[in-house]
Amino acid sequence: MSINKLLIAMALGLALAACSKQEAAQDAAASANEAATDAQAAADQAAAAGAETADAAQAAADTAATAADAAGDAAAAAAGAATDAAAGAAADAAKAAENVADQAKDAAEEAKK
Repeated sequence: MSINKLLIAMALGLALAACSKQEAAQDAAASANEAATDAQAAADQAAAAGAETADAAQAAADTAATAADAAGDAAAAAAGAATDAAAGAAADAAKAAENVADQAKDAAEEAKK
């Protein structure tokens, strides 16, 4: 009987680990979307001000949007991952895409100046 309890506890532990990776991926995707929105706002402001760097700001905003899409795809992959390792890899991919989106947002905001 105690072996069954141990197996159940291990299964629950793995399920919780997978859930936390899915949540991390979803959080990264949400942050990437926010960064993409901010980058687009910066590009719009640069264009409205007639800044010479408006094209660069728009390119950065486009990069942020692409990264946000990638983060969303990675979050979906984490949610559907069959193994803990796959969920972890997808969560890592979402985090990396979030970082790209943040960098692109920073570039867009710098270009609007």
